[in-house]
Amino acid sequence: MLSPPQVARLSNALPFWLSLAMVPLPVIGAVYGGWTVLLAPVVTWYLYSIVDALSGLNEENADPETGEDQLFWYRLITMIWAPVQFVLIFGLLAYVPQAAHLNTLEKIMVFVGTGVLSGTIGIVYSHELLHQRNRFERWLGDILLAMVLYSHFRSEHLLVHHRYVGTPRDPVTARYNEGFHRFYFRVLPQCLASAFAAEKAMLARRKLPWWHRTNPFWRYWALQAAMLGLAAILGGWSGIGLLLVQAGVAVWTLELTNYVEHYGLTRKHLGDGKYEHVLPRHSWNASHRASNWLLINLQRHSDHHYKPDRRFPLLQTYSEDDAPQLPYGYMTMTFIAVIPPLWRRVMNPKVRKWRQTFYPEITDWAPYKSGTLPLPR
Repeated sequence: MLSPPQVARLSNALPFWLSLAMVPLPVIGAVYGGWTVLLAPVVTWYLYSIVDALSGLNEENADPETGEDQLFWYRLITMIWAPVQFVLIFGLLAYVPQAAHLNTLEKIMVFVGTGVLSGTIGIVYSHELLHQRNRFERWLGDILLAMVLYSHFRSEHLLVHHRYVGTPRDPVTARYNEGFHRFYFRVLPQCLASAFAAEKAMLARRKLPWWHRTNPFWRYWALQAAMLGLAAILGGWSGIGLLLVQAGVAVWTLELTNYVEHYGLTRKHLGDGKYEHVLPRHSWNASHRASNWLLINLQRHSDHHYKPDRRFPLLQTYSEDDAPQLPYGYMTMTFIAVIPPLWRRVMNPKVRKWRQTFYPEITDWAPYKSGTLPLPR
């Protein structure tokens, strides 16, 4: 039996378990076909936007000193998602290619919906896991990323993004006036290159070549090859193609989120290639309740960059005095982002206000807009 404090902790954690309710949606699409193949994207993108509008904001902050022993139910959902997603993806790969009642478009749409879940939930959970010191959790994060064939995200995020966010060296800090589609095709090669360069540089500091066995890229490639091989065993060439569809949608979802998180926000250049420390003001913050349930508080991104080791239930939200605020939750903001003129109309005035609020002393923003400032050391 659970004690009253344990029951209270479980009750508080349960909203973050809503992700499990999404798992049956692509399965329903695979079994019944027709319009049901749209359930996963419609519920994830549209329904959550509506629920966000109805449920309002959650601006309460947990005690950041809460001990690990009190976070069990929060940690558990991130750890069980990897096996759940594995069974979902590869179970569907065993079933869908041979499903005679599904036409080609319906089969593709089943895996579009699956990619919505593996991107919206799976990559977000892997992000949480990769920030932990526990080796088992980091391995689960690696496995989740391998399922979407984007394993290098670990190196890029930990070694490049967190270190260089808001500077010209960070590929995923979206530039002012840079539309999402231009951003997307820029970051795909740049993130891979910067991740590999970061790992190579770390090995070089230990006087080791890039091909040394400790380079995590060997693990990344092995795990991704295993995922592709299993897809081929279960579904042949169709299985590989459907896995690629799923992975492509997941990565697209991730980069949409990356685009929203830091658009137009830059750290002040102090001269001589030095930049100010990362502060809450360098990420867009959002307190929309439903999106934060689904995305395990990822929208409290200002605090995540300020305190990267802090587990998701302890992330703090900020007022407009300390961090810029998004007008809507991530679900709605990503819809807006795919329409660049609408995005600029909504967000450019907010970026200009952010500049006036936090950096009134900077009168020439041209170097920040063009990305021509010196690279940080």
